[in-house]
Amino acid sequence: MMLIKVEGLKFSYNGAPAVAGAGFELMEKDLLAVMGPNGSGKSTLLRLISGFLEPSEGSAKLLDRDIHAYSKAELARLVAYVPSELYLPYDFSVFEIVLMGRSPRVPWWRDYSGADASRVHDALNEVGVPELRDRSINSLSSGERQLVLIAQALAQDPKVLLLDEPTSHLDINYKIQIFELLTRLASGGMGVIVVSHDLALMAAYAGKALILKKAGQLFYGPAKEGLSGVNIAAAYGINNPESVARLLNIAV
Repeated sequence: MMLIKVEGLKFSYNGAPAVAGAGFELMEKDLLAVMGPNGSGKSTLLRLISGFLEPSEGSAKLLDRDIHAYSKAELARLVAYVPSELYLPYDFSVFEIVLMGRSPRVPWWRDYSGADASRVHDALNEVGVPELRDRSINSLSSGERQLVLIAQALAQDPKVLLLDEPTSHLDINYKIQIFELLTRLASGGMGVIVVSHDLALMAAYAGKALILKKAGQLFYGPAKEGLSGVNIAAAYGINNPESVARLLNIAV
């Protein structure tokens, strides 16, 4: 089943193009890697397809319906977004943080139920950190915190999971743990889009790739075809594709 279809998507900040003509499809069980240099529009693209921003041209459809035809509540039940960083001024417990992910599923006239608490428990098990349930969110390491934020997104029971730099500043153990988790989620039927500068991890785990360059799109398709030294060098403005291929252990 096709979850998201993007065609000719464009967006500018104060007249400067941020996303120019992006197009791709996300199917069930897809793990789509979005990569490109700073300023190529990766994070903006996530905000466009999650409904936070409206494109100047083109379209983004979710389940064959324009994203902006959905209410915010409807979108929150279908698409979950995990930002690269989240400032939490209050000292919530991990349980409370993940429970907030149930909000789109809870009618305004009732409080959280035992079923919602059970879903929190399941989400923490899914990401592998059930023992953190009663810890303060501000007492966690960066890796633990990121897993909890993914658990919060999973508690929404979305069809699409969007992640913006989920492994930045994490050690290799958590990076592998998170990409293994994303692979399992995609295999289970979810559509996953992940933005990352960890190109080696993207090459190792992603099934599809969307490669952006500044104010343009360079490649969309199977990751094994797109993740080449030539394409990565072209996107990032590197003069030596052979060095890129050697560093990432990919074809030239």
